[in-house]
Amino acid sequence: MPEQGHSEHRDFIGYGRTPPDPQWPGGAKIAVNFVMNYEEGSEPSMQDGEGFTETGLTEAHGRNEIKSGRDLAAEGMFEYGSRVGFWRLMRLFQERGLPMTVFGCALALERNPEAAAAIRESGFDVCSHGWRWVKHYELSEAEEREHIRLAVASLEKTVGHRPDGWYCRYGPSVNTRRLVVEEGGFLYDSDYYGDELPIWKTVQGRPHLVVPYSLTNNDGKYAGWMGTSDDWFSYIRDAFDMLYEEGAKGQPKMMSIGLHMRLIGHPARAMGLQRVLDHIARRKDVWVTRRVDIAKHWMAVHPYRAK
Repeated sequence: MPEQGHSEHRDFIGYGRTPPDPQWPGGAKIAVNFVMNYEEGSEPSMQDGEGFTETGLTEAHGRNEIKSGRDLAAEGMFEYGSRVGFWRLMRLFQERGLPMTVFGCALALERNPEAAAAIRESGFDVCSHGWRWVKHYELSEAEEREHIRLAVASLEKTVGHRPDGWYCRYGPSVNTRRLVVEEGGFLYDSDYYGDELPIWKTVQGRPHLVVPYSLTNNDGKYAGWMGTSDDWFSYIRDAFDMLYEEGAKGQPKMMSIGLHMRLIGHPARAMGLQRVLDHIARRKDVWVTRRVDIAKHWMAVHPYRAK
């Protein structure tokens, strides 16, 4: 039976013992994609009518249990991300001539035209991270369809082109993938964490590519059990080294590394990112690339085949 987006069907087998050779450009042993999540300004807030201040992925933990009222500390930490952290991350990548992908929350980019212009000028690709930072699985189908439409229209204005892909801020709803395909114009979605290679799906009878993301290789660790830049560097370094060694043995994979401006944009944490970038640069046969380029490569080398 054909898969219909996020249906009840679950696949516990995947590519199994013999995953396909992605044939990354230049014979690369690994494809690495860095993702900067641009969320600041789209989160739940007093100004946008939620009645509380979002504190997620910040050090403002004192009012986590209080889901009402304004938290000025958390607001300042979100603002740090767009005011300061964004520019630090842009500098680290642009000084090294490295590409990255921006998971852009549309409303957030509307609220910082200078950052949107910098993204537009950078050549970094943009994947829609939603119109607002909301739980898509709590929206009705009609509401979610409208959120997708608003996100596309907004990003076309701020970054100058429609988003190449789609990724929900929280987990997707059972309708998300179908609605993304219905909207059209997306090369892929990244609402999946279950593999290290792209996957073709059949949605409403149409081919649709999924480029998996990672919450594991992610600076969200700083909001949990991880404290120092050395901790984060060694964790991401080890993941990279394992995948690099597997690629050298004939099974190349992709590695997504998730970044948040209000987390890893702080100086001490950014040092960990700097070490990761420089560690990767010392290895040969590594394809550091944009997410859209991974999608286009997979489409060309491993085209959709109906089951």
